[in-house]
Amino acid sequence: MKKRILIIGAGFAGVWSALAAARRIKLEGSPEGAIEIALVAPEPVLTMRPRLYEAEPATMAVPLQKLFDDTKVRYIQGKVETIHTEAGEVDIVAADGERSTMRYDRLVLAAGSNLFRPDIPGLREHAFSIDQRNEAVSLDEHLRQLAKQPASPARNTVIVAGGGFTGIEVATELPGRLRTVLGQDADVKVIIVERADEIGPDLGPGPRPVISQALAELGVECRLGSAVARIDANGITTAAGERLEAATVIWTAGVRASALTAQIPASRDALGRLQVGQDLKVPAVPGVFATGDAAVAATDDEGNHTLMSCQHALYLGRFAGDNSAADLLGLPTRSYRQPFYVTCLDLGGWGAVVTKGWERDIWLKGDEAKAMKIAINSRVIYPPADSDEALAAADPDFELVL
Repeated sequence: MKKRILIIGAGFAGVWSALAAARRIKLEGSPEGAIEIALVAPEPVLTMRPRLYEAEPATMAVPLQKLFDDTKVRYIQGKVETIHTEAGEVDIVAADGERSTMRYDRLVLAAGSNLFRPDIPGLREHAFSIDQRNEAVSLDEHLRQLAKQPASPARNTVIVAGGGFTGIEVATELPGRLRTVLGQDADVKVIIVERADEIGPDLGPGPRPVISQALAELGVECRLGSAVARIDANGITTAAGERLEAATVIWTAGVRASALTAQIPASRDALGRLQVGQDLKVPAVPGVFATGDAAVAATDDEGNHTLMSCQHALYLGRFAGDNSAADLLGLPTRSYRQPFYVTCLDLGGWGAVVTKGWERDIWLKGDEAKAMKIAINSRVIYPPADSDEALAAADPDFELVL
């Protein structure tokens, strides 16, 4: 009977899992059709999620159907609703609502993550986000319509809730985007509201002076040590009772792993990510691998672990796909390692900052760093359109060139 590797998700980790599995099966000379690689996702598109803070997010998507066809990956349109690990099956809901059950011999959970939305009054009704492509498109359309509203300080003000990586990138991008819509002489205001006492609390002290300089020179205000207590159509109220009027509120405060991880009987971290072994297998759950934002794995032997980032998902996917195929073929699996770590933070019209290592020592800043960020966003994270190039790049030993 035909064996099947089933991949859930078409984000960076899911796409590279599929390509890596296809590469390994081809390299091992497995008879054609003996092993099926199937991928389930709502659409055959790779969203450039790291770019959704930019203007025109509707264009931040790469069609995948041809690449899947050329690499013999079966695409199944739908969503996985339930995972039955004991039976080796998943329940799938198609776009038209039809339900089906599919068995698997190896499962790669690459279902990604979603923005965490706590129970704050008005958050779901009145706050925008850039978590998913459709949400970023809604924000983009809203910003473009601001010029049709009567001029007022509130119309010209955007509040960004969350001063982490995403919040900083969208906040530093906004002054330019707002002036494109409202006029270059418009008096625009962007305010970051962050509950921590420092901007970029998870980024550490290394890049903070550069971030603070960029925010100051761009005119982005920071309300540090301040939590959002309520959001309405006209702005926010902080936990301290401060009122900030704004026609636009963007929520960026934190993400959580896909809810599907809770269906795997295994340990998870505080973000819901499955704790995996060195080869990205989920311990004590036969045939299941987790990758991308759905997994937390050691990146090296120094105690560092993966972050929810494109940088890690690209390689986690390669290892998960390669190992799932090797495991199915009865071959040794490989230990995931990704010791080289950089942080590349866009700072809008000011430039960018690039750091090296887990201590985040500054490597590049300003225009030099911006050039690297543009190269990453426009070239490095995109899969090759040519199937041979894509399969070659799916090798876990492949080195990205910045």
